Amino acid sequence: MTTEAPPPTTNNALAARELEWAINSPALLEEHAAINKGIVRTRFPPEPNGYLHIGHAKSMNMNFRLAFEKLGVPMEQRRTIFRYDDTNPDAESPEYIDSLRRDLAWLGWEPERTTYSSDNFQTLYELAVKLIEKGLAYVCDMTKAEMEAQRDLAKRRSSARAVGKDPDLEAPIPSSDILPGRNRETSVERNLKLFEEMKLGLHEEGSLTLRLKMDFESANPNMYDLVAYRIRYTPHPHAGKGWCIYPNYDFTHGICDSLERIDYSICTLEFETRREPYYWILWALDMYRPKVYEMSRLNLEYTVLSKRRLLKLVNAKYVRGWDDPRMPTISGLRRRGYTKEIINNFCNDVGATRAMNVVEMAKLFQVARTTLADNTRRAMAVLTPIKVVITNFDEEAVKVGEGGMTFEVQNSPTDPSYGSHTVTLTQTIYIDSEDFRLEDDSSYFRLSPNQPVGLKYHGGNLICDDIVKDGDKIKELTCHLDSSEGRPKPKSHITWVPSDGITCEVRVYNHLFTEPEPSDRWEEELNPASEIVHPNAIVDPSVLELVDKKDVDKWKSNQALQFERLGYFVVDTDTTFDSLTKAGKLVFNRTVSLKEDKAVKKISDAEAKEKERRAEQQRKDAAARDILMTIDPTDFFKLAPEYKGKFSQYDETGLPTHNADGSEVTKSGRKKLEKERVKHAKKFGKGAKN
Repeated sequence: MTTEAPPPTTNNALAARELEWAINSPALLEEHAAINKGIVRTRFPPEPNGYLHIGHAKSMNMNFRLAFEKLGVPMEQRRTIFRYDDTNPDAESPEYIDSLRRDLAWLGWEPERTTYSSDNFQTLYELAVKLIEKGLAYVCDMTKAEMEAQRDLAKRRSSARAVGKDPDLEAPIPSSDILPGRNRETSVERNLKLFEEMKLGLHEEGSLTLRLKMDFESANPNMYDLVAYRIRYTPHPHAGKGWCIYPNYDFTHGICDSLERIDYSICTLEFETRREPYYWILWALDMYRPKVYEMSRLNLEYTVLSKRRLLKLVNAKYVRGWDDPRMPTISGLRRRGYTKEIINNFCNDVGATRAMNVVEMAKLFQVARTTLADNTRRAMAVLTPIKVVITNFDEEAVKVGEGGMTFEVQNSPTDPSYGSHTVTLTQTIYIDSEDFRLEDDSSYFRLSPNQPVGLKYHGGNLICDDIVKDGDKIKELTCHLDSSEGRPKPKSHITWVPSDGITCEVRVYNHLFTEPEPSDRWEEELNPASEIVHPNAIVDPSVLELVDKKDVDKWKSNQALQFERLGYFVVDTDTTFDSLTKAGKLVFNRTVSLKEDKAVKKISDAEAKEKERRAEQQRKDAAARDILMTIDPTDFFKLAPEYKGKFSQYDETGLPTHNADGSEVTKSGRKKLEKERVKHAKKFGKGAKN
């Protein structure tokens, strides 16, 4: 097959041209069918430049399960390849490679095989040479700034054509060195020689690239002669030190799909504009073209999924690491207590469509509660303990007789197979500080000096007689029990732990951000109460039954516990507790609260302050918007508070041409400013109408 450079593409012919490039010849279809033999194959191809997050979990669910179900593919014909798209050694590492493999296996997905794009480096290089020989690729010495100017000019000319204007008048070409570029028509021999020299390490980083001869008149900027190879003197974490030129994602991705006999290349919508170069490259190389399908990416409330932002959270130590329980990474969710069933069920519920929407965090929480409700055992715990001494304990013990202060508690109220455990009431017990108030309140149903409360499992009333304080802090309560038949019925019952309870640290997690959809100011929107640590919590000693002697790993196996009235918890990996000697540190993470937690939730001081800060910011933003509505668009950059003093010169329309320091505003900068002015003009127009 002889493949010539495609003619310039008009906007109207764009879709038709893409469809033409996507068509497989009968020979390619026959070859593909003979190799796959009825198998239908997808792939999951993350780049190892960070940890997998819940958005990747949605992609895995699509590629390993949902796509086949939508297509009606029988189980025996389903295959999914797990591929590391590892073409950027500057951002990738063995740590990330290991984490991707670990998380995939933990979620329960079993790939047909694991591959690396880097294993195809020699083949990719040979295919690049093939494109040079066809006159469809060339070595370019344009700088980054020159390429940006070239791209900006091509976009402006395309925009002019789109509205029927003459591009030579609207965006004239100052020099052929910029568009189409001084290297585009160089000889095949020169390009082969320079590309070989790049491979041998004879040129400096950034001095040369290999570009594809595509289409500068396309409406799609991704067709503006993409860079296929660049020089990088960085050892590769998988391939080693054998290469100093590396292929870019757009060049590599489709070729690897074709080499691996993929039938369906499924990606997220931000890659939709890259479908055209995907097919162009395979067309130019006469390789099999998989079917491409784009779905919306997962957007989850109070979360960021950008790897750049996640990396900054880790590097700036806003969180404990990639596996921090507040992180949306698979490792973080696992550490917090989310099981693979919870995550996969959540992805099933979310499904896969092209509709862009933000999924409520409450949906993930509800899936967690539903999944954990029937397979966790119960125990009592107090987060901020208050010591309670029962003065008539001996008298009450005599009343009920031997063993009367020991109660059998079902481990699960719904599943008898979980068995039971015992808990013994002791003369000294601990209750949670939230279960006691110095002053009565009509809406408060727990213990106060003038209000008794029921003691769970014991059945009697606990009555406060005296309060021991250390300054403003309540140190101890002196109480007595009333188990008489005529006692008043308590408004509620509270949980407690006996004197032999186990001291532990409990970490309660809230949203990582204060805003449902974090903005560009996301670092300012971090929630100061996202992790609340209770260092002196006490837990029912029955939890020791979950481990055998010193088997600390069993503590860390995501065995969930329901702490009554508090939520679902798991033991954190920081635990060093020895269940035999009861030495070391025991740490619990809260996975999710119980439903009824909403009715008794106490907003922490930090949360209250943050709420007030947000309210004040909203008031300021509203006032600023009112001011902006009075500013004419021509004076926007002169009078708007956010731009005041930033610029020194403007054109006749009021658009800034020079910064405050006298430097010229770049073309890309002016373009962004024009977009902001258009937005303001629309708001200004609406305000005038109102």
